[in-house]
Amino acid sequence: MPHNLVIPAVGESITEGIVARFLVQDGAVVTEVTPIFELETDKISTEVQAGAAGQVRFQVKEGDTVPVGGVVATIDTSVAQPAPSSPAKPAEGVSVKAATVADASKGKAAAKNQTLSPAVKKLVAESDAKPAEISGTGRDGLVTKGDVLAHLEKRSTVTGAARPSAASAEPAAVGGTRKRMSSLRQRIAQRLVQAQHTAAILTTFNEVDMSACMDLRKRFKEEFEKKHGIGLGFMSFFTAAAVKALQKYPMINSQIDGTDIVTFDGIHIGVAVGTEKGLVVPVLRHAERLGFADIERAIREAATKARDGKLSLDDMQGGTFTITNGGVYGSLMSTPIINPPQSGILGMHAIKERPMAVNGQVVIRPMMYLALSYDHRIVDGSEAVGFLVRIKELIEAPEKMLLGL
Repeated sequence: MPHNLVIPAVGESITEGIVARFLVQDGAVVTEVTPIFELETDKISTEVQAGAAGQVRFQVKEGDTVPVGGVVATIDTSVAQPAPSSPAKPAEGVSVKAATVADASKGKAAAKNQTLSPAVKKLVAESDAKPAEISGTGRDGLVTKGDVLAHLEKRSTVTGAARPSAASAEPAAVGGTRKRMSSLRQRIAQRLVQAQHTAAILTTFNEVDMSACMDLRKRFKEEFEKKHGIGLGFMSFFTAAAVKALQKYPMINSQIDGTDIVTFDGIHIGVAVGTEKGLVVPVLRHAERLGFADIERAIREAATKARDGKLSLDDMQGGTFTITNGGVYGSLMSTPIINPPQSGILGMHAIKERPMAVNGQVVIRPMMYLALSYDHRIVDGSEAVGFLVRIKELIEAPEKMLLGL
């Protein structure tokens, strides 16, 4: 009996998803844990496994929007997974190296004569490309969209020809391309505009001397890693400091719901992680209960899942405050945008050595600018300034966090 592979329910508010790309070929024989396609919703991007072993037959095309429960593919479970075959023995008098080269040549010849997928065939026709000139990187030398685009990019570099769009039948502007925004990117755009239109966002700044924090990290980094099996980064210092500051200024850990103010018992900190598909914000729940090692481990696990596209909706729900680190990209100063319906976001930035006046003397210190964007409807300016001052105090004297001060 065929097994239907459907769009899974990934959250109450999500009613449909986009089949972003197929991860196997139509007709492939797979196991039940083989990733079959990449699903994009307005909140996450994730891989969906087969759920049954057999032969895959796709019922939709790449880029199609399918409702939750809609069938993406059928899997014929009567088709068994083929047993791995033993490599052919080279003919007598033929070296292994020569046989390998011959096999590779056959693979290339097969790739030139392969049947292109509809999406790739359309792109090839639009661009007047020659399939025989394109090196395939897919399974068994299959030519993918990426291979065609890379070929066209190389061709345009040589000839100066404009590269056509992969996502639209309409001709691109001279020297430009057209590409459909992913569902995730569209949702990010909507939320950013929503934050600007619904909240009274202000940003306050401060600067922090990182000397003590860097010295503490340098002295105990190896010992910390040996004991906990995890590196000691600056994010754990700032997360722990943010917890202390939020406990002192709880309105920044609160949200507006209609005409009510909702203040939370726990502190659930979202850590912004950049991926190739956009910014995602996995949440560290009850950060007030976490030690430095727990924070570092949770951040690393979340970042790995984000980069691998394996974050679930549950991983990103329930945040009450966000920290974003533009410093990893070299940003010296920025005004981060609140992640609605939260009321505050802390922006970290690059550490730069700068001349500072200390006790009447000019000294060089590693300095970082901090920014707090906050919703002025619920957070007063004095609270916002006090929050950043508290962060500054704790980072410049990190032993206070260890002593509970």
